[in-house]
Amino acid sequence: MKGAIISVLVLVATVQMLVKPGEAVTCGQVDASLAPCIPYLTAGGSPAAACCDGVKNLQTITPTTADRRAAWDCVNDAAARYPSVNEEAASSLLQKCGVQMDIPISKTTNCAK
Repeated sequence: MKGAIISVLVLVATVQMLVKPGEAVTCGQVDASLAPCIPYLTAGGSPAAACCDGVKNLQTITPTTADRRAAWDCVNDAAARYPSVNEEAASSLLQKCGVQMDIPISKTTNCAK
């Protein structure tokens, strides 16, 4: 099962690289970028290097406000699938990965504003 999940993530990451600049970000891209962060977001500790790479990739593929809003919707949907996400870990993820984005990661963020 674990091998199948890794295969799917590799496939999604490959598809992600094929998307041209200026095209809308997809939930598949967001999920692939943040998948390595699940252990940190649910158990705490320190985010893995692959997690921070994914966060940096997410910053790269969301250059516009519309892209960031779309990505936030995807993150929000994904968080609903993981009820054990630690709010403190989520809110510190960007800082721990050294990424600055103008949208905080929090269950209470309303990205529609």
